[in-house]
Amino acid sequence: MTSKHPLAGVYAAAVTPLLDSALDLGSVPRLLAFLASRGCHGAVLFGTTGEGPSFSPAEREALMRCAREARESMPGFRLIAGTGTPSLSETIDLTKLAFDLGYDAALALPPYYFRNATDDGLFRWFSELITKAVPSDQYLLGYHFPRVAGIGFSIELLARLKDAFPLQFAGIKDSSHDADLARNLGETFGSDLVVLTGTDSYLELAMQNKAAGCITAPANILSPDLREVWEAMKEGRDSTEAQARVKQQRDLLDAYLPLPPTLKALLHRRHGFPRWAVRPPLESLAEEREVQVVREFEGLE
Repeated sequence: MTSKHPLAGVYAAAVTPLLDSALDLGSVPRLLAFLASRGCHGAVLFGTTGEGPSFSPAEREALMRCAREARESMPGFRLIAGTGTPSLSETIDLTKLAFDLGYDAALALPPYYFRNATDDGLFRWFSELITKAVPSDQYLLGYHFPRVAGIGFSIELLARLKDAFPLQFAGIKDSSHDADLARNLGETFGSDLVVLTGTDSYLELAMQNKAAGCITAPANILSPDLREVWEAMKEGRDSTEAQARVKQQRDLLDAYLPLPPTLKALLHRRHGFPRWAVRPPLESLAEEREVQVVREFEGLE
């Protein structure tokens, strides 16, 4: 049985359009329409792929408002804002803004500078965030990415947050790339906790363990196959072939990390988007490497 939660689905961890390091707001409507047309239920702004920590609150607000306006022509397309920062007060302000703008959810990393924080400290941090910024009928997702953030969510912490805020703390994006954790989450919470996997190659496995779908970087370009897996799992059909295609493409992309410049290169060369930049310290792909990844990607088709 798959999740029927309003947030269930396939989401792209959207790239952030940049020209010469400045926000390319004019391209936002086209990018969101592209994602919607290729099977995404929604997009997450300012996640890892969106280079979230590289942007100021004012820049985030500008893009969030632009995306909200673009969404008006795409009924049913969901928007989730990445709002987590090491500052609790800044995270509260960004999360409030997301809900004031009508976003469907906020996605918050734990305070990643504080890598030795205890479960008690994290529970207090998220409790204050939810109490001060998340309306009683809205949803917050935790972002579990310990390899990058240096801190994450234990099963015990998830249980405490879910017990304290059964509706508002909807669940997590799980970017641990840990198959055992995917199984443990399903066994512990069933479909009560919304789990959106961040690992494309685990989508079938995650949904077999009650996950609600995925939020992934490659969904910027792999969303048709991801949507096929999601629909097949939802309807009880065989998703093996589509999942195999997704894994093959994900494995190729993993050879071209970090993903933001790689995905921007593929969106430019294969789908006609502008040649978007990335913010330092990330670097754009060298032309030779860009040509190589496009050639290899096309070779899978």
